[in-house]
Amino acid sequence: MKYRRMPIEEESPEQFGYDRIRCNLTESSVRDRSLADLGIDCGDMLLMYGDHAGNETFRDLVAAQSGGEVCGVSRDDVLITAGAAQALFIIATSLLDKGDHVVVIRPNYATNIETPQAIEAEVTCLDLAFADGFRIDPEKLMARVTPRTRYVSITVPHNPTGVMMSDADLRSLVAQVESAGCRLLVDETYREMTFGAPLPVAATLSERAISVSSLSKTYGIPGIRTGWLVCRDGELMKTFLAAKEQIGICGSVVDEEIAARAFAQRGTWLPELHAFIARQLEVVREWMAGEEMMEWIEPSGGVVCFPRIKPEVPVDVDEFYRVLGEVHGTYVGPGHWFEQDRRHMRIGYAWPLPDELEAGLAAISGSIRAALTI
Repeated sequence: MKYRRMPIEEESPEQFGYDRIRCNLTESSVRDRSLADLGIDCGDMLLMYGDHAGNETFRDLVAAQSGGEVCGVSRDDVLITAGAAQALFIIATSLLDKGDHVVVIRPNYATNIETPQAIEAEVTCLDLAFADGFRIDPEKLMARVTPRTRYVSITVPHNPTGVMMSDADLRSLVAQVESAGCRLLVDETYREMTFGAPLPVAATLSERAISVSSLSKTYGIPGIRTGWLVCRDGELMKTFLAAKEQIGICGSVVDEEIAARAFAQRGTWLPELHAFIARQLEVVREWMAGEEMMEWIEPSGGVVCFPRIKPEVPVDVDEFYRVLGEVHGTYVGPGHWFEQDRRHMRIGYAWPLPDELEAGLAAISGSIRAALTI
């Protein structure tokens, strides 16, 4: 493994310092929640080793959310991990060796690209284009598959753009992956934050598909570090469990108990959260409609968007970010976090409070004008 720090982590707000940020438009999640918010008291919980595969109640809940018996998913098809990041690490290190091949969409959540590179696998990216609405084209993706390809990796709803994939395109991709004899990894972290009907959990469509998700982004509890993967290939699941045991034997019984309780009650607060996200997105939509120097592909899921300063706008991009941060105290996710032009920026609109969001968007507009070169 050849590790390097990723810009998205090295420059993250928790590393930069929350006390230095007035308007945080960087976060790719809903606002953090406390145990009191969730009404959870762990009391005198015994701090023992837990089930190596994860809390059984939580696994049952994830299986049910994935479609349950109707879709052929049981708790044995679910592995609880330390966030989606560990799930992605387990999958990559289980399926890839040095010299193997993987196909990944870009831009993407950095770990989906960086971990295969750290293994020294050959990574081929399908670059999603603004002009195409950042759409994932199954045929273009599969055209990059070779006999050495171990898996194809996508993120839906997409991070950082919030763009969705159609049900037909997902099923077409699954069928093509099966025909090619490789596997499909679908990062579904924002699945329950789709503005329309959610896609089926990819793992229910094929034993060659692997789904990954977590409680960090959609549920606002990243501090418990709890995620999961779903896979209906029993032999591969044994490998994934072995990888988890080599990394840390089992997860935290405290984290997994909190996760199970929070997940069980999500139906009581998800509608309210969806309504809040819709209101926040409307604020961004109105700002974009009036901001002549910016353009975007409107998101259809998740809690982030990826607008850009129009290519024809004569702006000093470095000066833009300097003014935005130093003068306005506003933080966004710059394009280089995703190996994209820095005119792009990821804006998270569900973490800031309404007044913070409005102030941060106004700061972006002001900073562009302050950095104009004519």
